[in-house]
Amino acid sequence: MAEHNELGEAGENAAVSYLEDNGYVIRHRNWHRGHLELDIVAAKDNELVIVEVKTRQNTNYSLPQDAVNMQKVKKIVQATDAYIKIFRIDAPVRFDIISVVGQEGNFKIDHIEEAFYPPMF
Repeated sequence: MAEHNELGEAGENAAVSYLEDNGYVIRHRNWHRGHLELDIVAAKDNELVIVEVKTRQNTNYSLPQDAVNMQKVKKIVQATDAYIKIFRIDAPVRFDIISVVGQEGNFKIDHIEEAFYPPMF
């Protein structure tokens, strides 16, 4: 596995641990439907929480959450729509980003709740 893939996986594992430690129930990790993907689908307080995880070794060039641009937001929203339909979910939805910076075993985690809202099409 490429080094950046290993870092991404370690970052996602750290994000899952963080969420579980904070009372979230993980429904799915790396959920796929065709070309659509959701990093983490969680639930807390009767709310469906879609979490995009961005991991970087450092912030020398940009913050991890800066990689979640409008194109990425649209893909996440499309995937969420498919997920809700497939699993017949009737609950409020929140979109979060978890930024993970550092090395495995020494990550700094920043949980950005309500990081974005679905764009109007």
